Amino acid sequence: MNKLLIAVFALASIGTASAQIKLGVINTQKALLETDEIKKAQAEMEAKFKPRQDQMVKLQKDLGDIQAQLSSGKLNELGTTELTAEGQRKQRELQRDQQDLQEDVERERNEIIQRAGTRMQEVVKKVADEKGLDVVVDSASTVFFKSSFEITADATAAYNKTYPAGSAAAPAPVK
Repeated sequence: MNKLLIAVFALASIGTASAQIKLGVINTQKALLETDEIKKAQAEMEAKFKPRQDQMVKLQKDLGDIQAQLSSGKLNELGTTELTAEGQRKQRELQRDQQDLQEDVERERNEIIQRAGTRMQEVVKKVADEKGLDVVVDSASTVFFKSSFEITADATAAYNKTYPAGSAAAPAPVK
């Protein structure tokens, strides 16, 4: 990305006085995270995975109860052996559930971010065309810029307009 910035500034410095490059800066991550679609997807994911999280909380409580019973010293040797085996089984189940949940959440989040990222690139191109910008760079790779170059809010608003989160219909194509 730094090579891109160097090329942009090199082009800007060799340009003639009458041909100025118009530059825009976007915080792509912020623009994406603030879209209605991402906020809705996040809420839907939380609701979707809550029952599994609740099950893991229950397993953790069960493990705590088992540990308390084992620590009480009130069990005979057979009871201690059986409770220890049950605790180990629940611990393995909890670890599998945590790993499965993490993988499922990560996979779904990546699919959502990839789809939204592709859409955001289209929207940024549209916003750049509307504003007559020649180059748009991400603020993550920019040391300093004047706030007048910032188009993050414009991109988020255009994204929300183009891809409304609440509509059941297919999203409108970017022109």
